[in-house]
Amino acid sequence: MVLGTVLGAAAGYFGGKVDMVISRVMDLFLAFPHLLLVLSLTPIMQSRPRGTALDSGSLVPIASLVIILGFFGWAYLARIVRGQVLSIRQQEFVEAAQAYGASHRSIVLRQITEAQMRAYRGKKIAMIFQDPLSAMHPFHPVGVQIAEAYRVHNDVSRKAAARVAVDMLGRVGIPDPSRRYSACPHEFSGGMRQRAMIAMALVCEPELLIADEPTTAPDVTVQAQILDLLNELQDETGTSVILVTHDLGVVAEVCHQVVVMYGGGCVEQATVADLFGDPRHPYTLGLLASMPALASRTERLNPIPGFPPSLLALPEGCLFEDRCPKAHLVPDNACGTRRPTLIGPDGHASRCHLETLQPTGVVVR
Repeated sequence: MVLGTVLGAAAGYFGGKVDMVISRVMDLFLAFPHLLLVLSLTPIMQSRPRGTALDSGSLVPIASLVIILGFFGWAYLARIVRGQVLSIRQQEFVEAAQAYGASHRSIVLRQITEAQMRAYRGKKIAMIFQDPLSAMHPFHPVGVQIAEAYRVHNDVSRKAAARVAVDMLGRVGIPDPSRRYSACPHEFSGGMRQRAMIAMALVCEPELLIADEPTTAPDVTVQAQILDLLNELQDETGTSVILVTHDLGVVAEVCHQVVVMYGGGCVEQATVADLFGDPRHPYTLGLLASMPALASRTERLNPIPGFPPSLLALPEGCLFEDRCPKAHLVPDNACGTRRPTLIGPDGHASRCHLETLQPTGVVVR
């Protein structure tokens, strides 16, 4: 099992010559009639010297059969593992890890292996959920939950973890943190719950913080306070922040790099200045055009027609083709038949066939 798992994973992940060599060896073992060999060797393995006890002699054929079956049967498991790894290898999170310079070993151990990921969640990577009331346990005090998250990744006592939790509640701006430590989530206001959620995410000082719509539930005043708090804590701890939001105003205010997502994939990536100053993908153009303008309140909004595609039945071509006002500009119906590649010069990339018509287009992924 170990041999089949390791070789199958290596063949599927590295591909190329490694996959070709391992696949040929697998084909050789699968083509060999090892079952016939086992049956022919069984009488030989059953023979034992005279005077040998029956119990000890009866174990020899069983052990030998297991060894031979395992020696020849690893190829079946290797082929299954190879297929699974090939499917995982095509996922975008693996491509993203490779684009950011992650090694093959780190991708296999940190990105794919679930057991390894547990050591990174909360310690290296943390998340602020959109609804803190449903993300927190309703019956346990907020401070206890923060202290528990700290103790999972640090070998400290309950009292030491409690002191860290109280200090973290104070750092995120919750008044009287010692008393609030024993309060349950329903005793907090919406803004205070979001602050407590931020405290829980940052208590282990992660390297990466994923904030999923952290400003959706609170009102405008609390939204500004949450954004200011994230900026302050980022400057203080050096944590990188991935902000997931549909609010382009928030993006323009706090982000440096932007990735526009559609249909479960990236359709455009650029700096904030480039994205708002020179949007390229038709979906990005539609998002910006659908935003209300304060200068002309009487003008009607320009929504994007149609509906997003179902992730269970994605179209063969461009995911935005049936809603795109520029699809007719691409020749040979390429939008409906071929999935575009993320291309563009100078780090401003767009997943659109129109980019291939530009003479400066450079394939980046």
